[in-house]
Amino acid sequence: MKKACIFDLDGTLADTVESIARAVNRGLEYFGYGKRPVQEYKYYAGDGLNVAFLRALRRAGDVDGRCLKEGTPLVRQWLAQEPLYRVKPYPGIEETLARMKEMGLPIAVLSNKPHKQAVQVVETLFGQGYFDRIQGQIEGVLPKPDPAGALKMAKDLGVSCGSCLYVGDTNTDMLTGNRAGMYTVGVTWGFRPREELEENGAKRIIQKPEELLLLVKELP
Repeated sequence: MKKACIFDLDGTLADTVESIARAVNRGLEYFGYGKRPVQEYKYYAGDGLNVAFLRALRRAGDVDGRCLKEGTPLVRQWLAQEPLYRVKPYPGIEETLARMKEMGLPIAVLSNKPHKQAVQVVETLFGQGYFDRIQGQIEGVLPKPDPAGALKMAKDLGVSCGSCLYVGDTNTDMLTGNRAGMYTVGVTWGFRPREELEENGAKRIIQKPEELLLLVKELP
């Protein structure tokens, strides 16, 4: 049986794409570019807000990212103002987390979202203290797919990396979990297609959150 479960946030625990799109699109409009469709942000998100903004800028026409330096603080400010804009947990997530807690399984969140907003979103959706650890992107700690955050989280939870499930919806998540020596689980309800998860080393792919409960029990 696995000893802990670490979750990505955006596209895994909660559908946050509209909040990301809203903040970044304000940045595009600030520099005179048109908004990008919300669904495009499923491909821009995953590697941090700065990268999402850069990807959107390039798609909008700023191929060299000339507006990135000036615009990034503004986009971060706008996300901070409305981090919960149309954000909601995916179906089945709340029930699955409750079962994990009943089993005594430590649960944690590791996100590339700015730390303050990651904590705010998680605690608003699920309650303060519900997760054993929440870690967003902070200065001085390399973002995913660097495994440093995942390694530290396993240490903080008091479990070995090999006894952790790492659950996410993007290539970044699969690379992070694999580099940390964790059992990577790709989810199909998030931002990216199944093929991306398979190509980046997902050890298992699931279609519903409750499938995690079986994995926790059946895997050594």
